[in-house]
Amino acid sequence: MLILTRRPGESLYLGDTIKITVLSVQGKQIKIGLDVPGDMTVYREEVYMRVRDQNRQALETSDADLLAATQLWHAKKK
Repeated sequence: MLILTRRPGESLYLGDTIKITVLSVQGKQIKIGLDVPGDMTVYREEVYMRVRDQNRQALETSDADLLAATQLWHAKKK
């Protein structure tokens, strides 16, 4: 992990397209601003982890799950 020191109003760049600016520091809270390309998604860590875990769970299907889904599908068609 790269550790940098920045003061309010100072920025850093990640590559050519991502700019991170320290907006303010109040006690233990730091407010940052992110300038990122419009097609880039930015998540807070806790949201990213929750989405990642849900995606992993969705990929963990068993044969029984697939069989049950197939049976439901066929039952709806009748």
